[in-house]
Order: sequence, then C-alpha cells, then structure tokens
Amino acid sequence: MKLRSPLLALCLAGIPLHAAQLMSAPVTVATPQESAGLVARLTALDAHQGLTNDYSFRISSQHPGITGQKITRAQHTYKGLRVFGSESVVVTNAAGDIVSVASSDRRPGIAPSATTPGAAPLAAPPTPADLTPTLTADDAIRAAVQDIAAGATHRWPPSAELLIYPVMKTIRASSAGDKPDDQLNALDVSEVVDRYALAYMVRLRMALDGKLVYYDVVVDARDGAIIAKWPTLQTVTGTGNSQYNGQVPINTTQTAGGFQMLDAARGTGGKYGGMAITNADHSSPNNPNPGSIYTNNSNTWGDGKQYSGGSTTSANGQTAAVNALWGLMNTYDTNKNVLGWQSLDGNNTATYIAAHVGTAYDNAFYDDSCKCMYIGDGNSFYSLGAIDVIGHEMSHGVTAATANLIYTGESGGLNESNSDIGGEMVEAYARNGDTGSSVPAAGNDWMMGKEISKSGQPLRWLYKPSKDGRSPDAWSSALKNLDVHYASGPNNRMFYFLSQGSKADTTGDYYSPYLTRTPAAMSGIGNDKAYRIWFKALTTKFTSSTNYADARNKVLQAAQELYGGTSKEAIAVQRAYAAINVGADIDEGGGGGDSGEAVERITNGGFENGSTGWRGTIRVIGAHSGQAPYEGTRYAWLGGNGRRSSETLTQRVQIPAAATSAQLSFALHIDTSETGSAIHDTMVVSLRAASGSTILATLATYTNLTPAEGYQIRSFDLLPFKGQQLTLSFAMREDRARQTSFVLDKVSLLTK
Repeated sequence: MKLRSPLLALCLAGIPLHAAQLMSAPVTVATPQESAGLVARLTALDAHQGLTNDYSFRISSQHPGITGQKITRAQHTYKGLRVFGSESVVVTNAAGDIVSVASSDRRPGIAPSATTPGAAPLAAPPTPADLTPTLTADDAIRAAVQDIAAGATHRWPPSAELLIYPVMKTIRASSAGDKPDDQLNALDVSEVVDRYALAYMVRLRMALDGKLVYYDVVVDARDGAIIAKWPTLQTVTGTGNSQYNGQVPINTTQTAGGFQMLDAARGTGGKYGGMAITNADHSSPNNPNPGSIYTNNSNTWGDGKQYSGGSTTSANGQTAAVNALWGLMNTYDTNKNVLGWQSLDGNNTATYIAAHVGTAYDNAFYDDSCKCMYIGDGNSFYSLGAIDVIGHEMSHGVTAATANLIYTGESGGLNESNSDIGGEMVEAYARNGDTGSSVPAAGNDWMMGKEISKSGQPLRWLYKPSKDGRSPDAWSSALKNLDVHYASGPNNRMFYFLSQGSKADTTGDYYSPYLTRTPAAMSGIGNDKAYRIWFKALTTKFTSSTNYADARNKVLQAAQELYGGTSKEAIAVQRAYAAINVGADIDEGGGGGDSGEAVERITNGGFENGSTGWRGTIRVIGAHSGQAPYEGTRYAWLGGNGRRSSETLTQRVQIPAAATSAQLSFALHIDTSETGSAIHDTMVVSLRAASGSTILATLATYTNLTPAEGYQIRSFDLLPFKGQQLTLSFAMREDRARQTSFVLDKVSLLTK
C-alpha cells in the first residue's frame, strides 16, 4: 500500500492549461509564523539532500502569482549569513501548499551540477572556515566611498550587509572543450563558484557634480579590498495635450481650487496615496526633490509642445506632466488589464513621477529607494516622457519587486531587456485604445526611445540591436563584460522573434544565421502570448543571478506551463533563443503527411482511461489518496512504497520517418522520506527497441536526491529516432526503507 506523501503536490485540475491566466489580487504579507513554517518546509527538503542545520532560508519578498497563488522569494543562508545571488522562488497555493520551487543554488559545500549528462561530478569549492570579519560595516562603507567617489554626498543613507559572496568562474561543457570561443553557444558554458569571500555588500546612493552616483560595491570583510562593483542607477539613456500622442484622457482629482494630477483609481498608499505627477521644478539632478503634485485651475492640461524654458506650471510646462501621467496610467493598465498585475509590486502600491528634473537634463531614471521615476526635459533629446520610456522605467520597478536581477553582467542585461520589453508592450497597448485584456498585435515600433530623439535615431533597436554599433545581436562569452544597456541586445532580439518571427532574407535586419532548422524563417506567436510567457518567467522563476542560459530554460518552462509541453509556443521559445545563440534550433513543423498539424503519439497520456495503452505495473495508475494529479483526476504513482520494490510503465510508440519534429514531454512530481546524500531510489526514463529488451537511449534518471515541490514539466527531442518503432519506459526502483514517490502525469509525444 502506498504511503501518504509527506510533501503535498498541487492539484492543477482547476486551472485550464491553455487559458489566459491572471495574477492574483494583492497578497497578504505572511505572518512571522507563516514565514517560519515555509522556511521549515524548505529546510526539511534540504535535509533530504543531506544538508545540515548550517543551511537555512530568509524570506525577502512576496508578491502575487496567478489567481490563487503567492510567490515568495527565499534567500539562501549559511550559518546565518546570506549567500549573494543564491535563492529559491517558491510558489504556493491558497492552502499554503508548495506548487513549485525554482532555485539558483550557490551555497558553500554544495557541488555544482555537471554540465552535461554523464560528465564527472564537479568538486565543491572549499567552505569558508572563519566567518568573523576583520572590518566593521563603517570601515567597508568608507572603503567603498573612497573607491567610487570620495567627494560625493549621500542622497540616501549608505548600508553595508555582511554576507558570503561567491566569486564565479566560467567552465565549459565537456562537449565544447575544443570549440573556439567565437563558436560557443550559451549552453556550452556554465557559471560556477570558484571561491567564497566573506564580504560586505555596500549600497551607495550618492551625488557628485550634478550627477547621481548609485553603486553596489562588494568589499572584502578581512582586508577591505574591492572584490566587485557595478552602477545601479536604472536609466533609459544609455484630456491633456501630450507631446507625443495628441489629445489623451488623463485621470485627475478635483480639489477645492481646481484639479491635481493625482490618479486615486490606480494604486493605493505610497507617498501621495495614489499615482501622482509632481513638479521637480528644475531641482538639481545631484539630489532631486520631487516637489508637490501638479495643480491647475481647469482640467485641461498642456499645449502639446516641447518645453521651451520658463515656468514649469504654464501650459507649456504642464505638457511634460501630461506625458508622464498618460504613460504611467497606461503602464498600470497594461499590466493590470492583461496580466492582473497591480502597480509595480503587484500589491497595488502607488508610485509617482517627478517631471522637470534639472535644466536641460538628458535622462530619465527609476530610483528604487523611493520606488519612483524622475524625468528630465532633455537637451540632446526631447522631453524624456515618451510612452515607451515610461514603460521602460516603470518596468524596472516590477523587476525590483520580483526577480531583482543583479544590475551587472548577463543578469543586468536581462534587467534592462525586461524594461525594453515592458516599454514596447505598454506602447502597443496605449496606441490601440488602452483598453482590453490582451496586448494588441501591433502598435509599437520595436525601437526604444525613437520619439525623444532629435536625430530620429532610437536608443535601441529590438529587432536588430547591432544597428546602434555597440549592442550584439547574439550571445557570446564576452556579453557579461558589456554595459547592461548593450548586454540587453540579444534578449531584446529574442523577444522580437518570439513575438513577430524572423525572415529568411540573409541581407535583412530580421534574419538570424543561428536558425538552421526548418523553416529558416521562424513563426512568431504575437505580442500577447510572448509577454505572458516572459512575465511569468520573470515573476515566478527568475532569480537575481539568472543569466541567458538560465533565462532560456525558465522562459521555456513558463511557455510549457501556459500552453503545453510541446506546444507551438514552447517551440517558438526554443527557436527564438536559438536565434540568439542560446540553445540549439529545432524544426518548427510541417511534413510528416499531416500538413504541419501535430499528432499525438501517446495513448491515454493523462491516465484518465485507466491502464488503456500502458503495460507493466498498471496498478500504479489511479486517483490515489496522498498525491494529486497535474490535471484531470488520475495519474501514475511509481514508488512511495517504503520497501524494496520495482515498478515499470511502458508504451510502444511510432515516430514517422517523414517527421520534422518529435517532442516528448511529461509532468513529474518527486518527493521522498530519504535523508543523506546517497542515492537509494531511482526512476529511469528510457527508449527501448520495440521488443522492449534493448535500451537505445537513457533520457533521464531521477532519484531521491532530486525531489521538487509540485510538478515539473520535462521535455526531450526524439527526432533522432524518426522512422523507428520504440518502447517508452518509466522504470522505478526503491530500496528497503523510506519511500520516494515519482508521480507521473500528462505524458505526450507530439510529432509533425
């Protein structure tokens, strides 16, 4: 008899797989007791892998997931200190059950995963022996200030957090050992820990000579050496009469003497109690003061013209504020109406924009210290309040509230790319009537900041980043060394291809030489689906240290969860990333005698018809107590016996000789009562000859060391086996004590 599972999986039967999913209403922040309970459950999962009480978790933030779910970000700690860039993203349902966990694990004493199946395990770097600092926090702040800007003044109080800082190095997969650097794919390399440093993370938010100097600095806690540093100011530069959009409706509040630019219908709390536009009135960019909310005697604002100097409250001075309010309203509405996401943090906390910062100030930036935005009037540029610029900066606020991508290297490039993506989607939504529950298919120009440019040249081209002369079109090993605004280029191009597709014209801007499969011009899935997939990955799977390879895997997972494991949307994600040299290209469809339509080769993959189509230990199929299905009511529960046992499920399948695509996928949940670091229980997924006797390929081996809360979608490319009749096999073995459950559902093999 099966044992009741100690770790509950979520039943997803009530969530339609292919329906548009909305984010929940603002979440209630967990009580200390609830947070402690979640930490205890995560720690128990660690214990199954043999980790000691030195390892724990610290809750850092919470925000909504899809309706009925909450996302909690739990930082990894070792002996009470946070491990920088190491964390888990935990999805829970309304009952508090864990749905899934996505992690970036850089903790001491944990060996990194091998880069390729079958490769020798990698050794863990030495665990820090002494975690006692020589320097104080004040010492570290002084060292950081001296290194960055000795004469600067602090705009916000500096801080210094003692932590464990993993110093990373790049290693190659064994299969890429002889590849020249310029031929490497992003999946050919991995970032692993080289050593650990006891360090202070110093946050400086300063000003000097009319400029903001925002830096994060990693200072060695023993000798004061600067280990790493990076700028953190998130800028766009690298019925009102708006400047860029004609007459637009803006939501204001009536007062005793007239009206003010306070939108009380969008957001609550914050500095002003609602979304607001304030008049910085040329306050110095060195230390900008947002000033007071814009007011006017009538409810007609602005003259639609570039600010020409003089009064910031005249009709001409109001135009920058109109630009800002319309942009802020549309950013809010795009995410709320399309995704259900409210304001920047998902919890509907109001923000504000301060217009007229400085004099002829050529910048706009988001400041997470106040969770607000500042806009300059421009000099080389026009006023920096264009719709895509505001969507860009406000999207930095979404990133800060969710993945909090570290603003350097590849993660910094993804941070900037998310803002470019957000800016384009807000522009598409706004230019098509700013209503509705989907992002329109067109309306944006795929060029960031074109309207603010006096030369007509945009800041960035999403479809062909290299047109600016600095941004690369594809991933390379040098990407992590670029300014984040340029490192965003490849992912911007990926998103363009995902939405709009590519072209086969080798001389055009929309061609990728990395798309080598059929057809050469990949198909896009449109703005709406592309944005939903990207946003789900950002908010529920990305960690602060996510790089391009990790992003590709997690965006693919998001597409599979939303639209299916072998869906056209999941295929488009793989092709779009392949188009920027991240992962291998795959065939899109066509051929096989089915006019490009996918054919399901698995019989009864959801087990709803009992054992139909399956052979082996068919008693494992059913609707047992103690586990939940991925969808429907039945599933296959291999293991969970707590005694020596073997269970197998097999099905014979045929992949047509003319197939151009063959994608296997299944949903798998693993939980265990085993402890320690030894492998006791396994499930092997393999392909055998039609007779079932000869193993042709082992696709994956799962063990008691790979438990995961909730179901995970697993997928494999079986096209190399086209023209063959095969036996798909799931074979489980348990040893003599302590159960491990391998719960299988939604098995699918789609061919085209």
